[in-house]
Amino acid sequence: MKSAHKTSRLPRRVVITGTGAYVPDRVLTNADLERMVDTTDEWIVTRSGIRERRIARDNEATSDMAAEAARRALAAAGVAPEAVELIIVGTVTPDMPFPNTACFVQNLIGAHKAVCFDIEAACSGFLYGVETARQFIASGSIHTALVIGAEKLSCITDWQDRATCVLFGDGAGAVVLSAGPEERGILSTVMGSDGRLTDLLQLPGGGSRYPTSANTLEKRLHYMKMTGREVFKHAVRAMSDAAAAALNQCGMTVADVACIVPHQANMRIIEAIRERLEAPPEKVYVNLEKYGNMSAASIPVALDEAARSGRIRKGDVVLLVGFGGGFTWGAMVLRW
Repeated sequence: MKSAHKTSRLPRRVVITGTGAYVPDRVLTNADLERMVDTTDEWIVTRSGIRERRIARDNEATSDMAAEAARRALAAAGVAPEAVELIIVGTVTPDMPFPNTACFVQNLIGAHKAVCFDIEAACSGFLYGVETARQFIASGSIHTALVIGAEKLSCITDWQDRATCVLFGDGAGAVVLSAGPEERGILSTVMGSDGRLTDLLQLPGGGSRYPTSANTLEKRLHYMKMTGREVFKHAVRAMSDAAAAALNQCGMTVADVACIVPHQANMRIIEAIRERLEAPPEKVYVNLEKYGNMSAASIPVALDEAARSGRIRKGDVVLLVGFGGGFTWGAMVLRW
């Protein structure tokens, strides 16, 4: 893999002090999809592990979901919006090309002192955002940050493509980060990218390469395109290698980890990574069957569920690992 970048421990430890998540009320089941495209519940479950996913309302934008997840994370952390100094939103479905979605979130939650920007690293966006915020806090530039992964993938899903439309859902997850005690917090991070593989997972239309036109609309270029088999192969290798490297950076092995929270892309991918890491099934947190692939929202929603359910407890070592279009990938080890 090319362009790998690693960062290790810095003197000022950065801690997740609160988590929050939001998923829309509307549930789209495999039975619903059977009436929309040529597919079956058995086919979907066998190939992906997904049974249902959440779909946002037509008037519900990415920032609306992100703001609700942010409010819940701030409440869990006991932090007022006015105390937030930085907001980062990881998303491939921004409300608009500009202003950035983080600015919309800032206005919705009243965090008017925060610096705001988005990160676009597809499904790795949340991890990239957390690492970016960590460096701001570790350097002493700020004390408190809000990082959100939020997606309305239903608006870029081709509902005529049975191979991809069964995979994706909408939602948002958020964390509050602050400087904290040395014995807790983010211990190591590994990130990487390989731009040679951009054609395997992309949304071609609407940018400067293929501006919106009658032709791009006719060719359905404004929907996600994916070469599933190749994505699977690269995702498994990149996430497994990144996870092992992140653990190695802080002198740990899988035996030290209490909970692994992977990107919830596909059950086959999750199982392949688990086997490569030689981790027992009970160590891996999975909510894929309920929500499908929520891209940048996938890891923070799962992390919030794991924390609130007691699956993750204070002092536990947690491994987060993700992979997305670009290709991009990342892994993070933290002590809860």
